[in-house]
Amino acid sequence: MSRHTLSVLVENKSGVLARVSALFSRRAFNIESLAVGPTENPDLSRMTIVVDAETQPLEQITKQLNKLIEVIKIVELDTAAVQRELLLVKVRAPMADRTQVLQTAELFRARVVDVNTDTVTLEATGTPDKLQALLAVLAPLGIKEMAQSGTVALGRGPRSMSGAGTLRPVERTA
Repeated sequence: MSRHTLSVLVENKSGVLARVSALFSRRAFNIESLAVGPTENPDLSRMTIVVDAETQPLEQITKQLNKLIEVIKIVELDTAAVQRELLLVKVRAPMADRTQVLQTAELFRARVVDVNTDTVTLEATGTPDKLQALLAVLAPLGIKEMAQSGTVALGRGPRSMSGAGTLRPVERTA
C-alpha cells in the first residue's frame, strides 16, 4: 500500500461529502485524512483526501468520482505539494513544568492559545511528521486532550486546479 493525497474540487452543495465518502467506503478504503472547505469561489469546495491504497484500485475510485456530477476536478498531489495539518493540544503544565512546555512550543513554532493554573493549550501547524514529533516531546509531560485536523494541500507553483488561475462560477444544466 502507498499513501496518496487527492485534491478534489466539488460543487459546494449539501450531500456531496456523503456521496464522495460513500465511494471510498464501497471499495473498502479507509480514508486516513479528510478535510473539506470552501475555495476562493463560493460555489466550490475543495476536499483533500489522504488514502492508503494501491495505484490500480485508486484509479478505479478516481474514475468513479469523476462520474459524480458534483465533482469538477480531481488531482493527485505528489510529495512536492504543500501539505499542512492543524493541531490543538492541551498539556499538563503545573508551574514546575511550565518553562519546559513553553520552550517546546517555541522550538516547534507552536502558539500558546490558552494558559491556566494546570494546563497550557498549544496550536501548531505543519506536516504530519512535525506534529507527531511535537506530540512525542509533549507526551512525557502529560497530554490531557488534543484535536488534529485532516491534511489540507495545494500543488506548488503557479498552476491551479482550474488551469486558468482563476475559478469561475459553476453552471450546470438540469
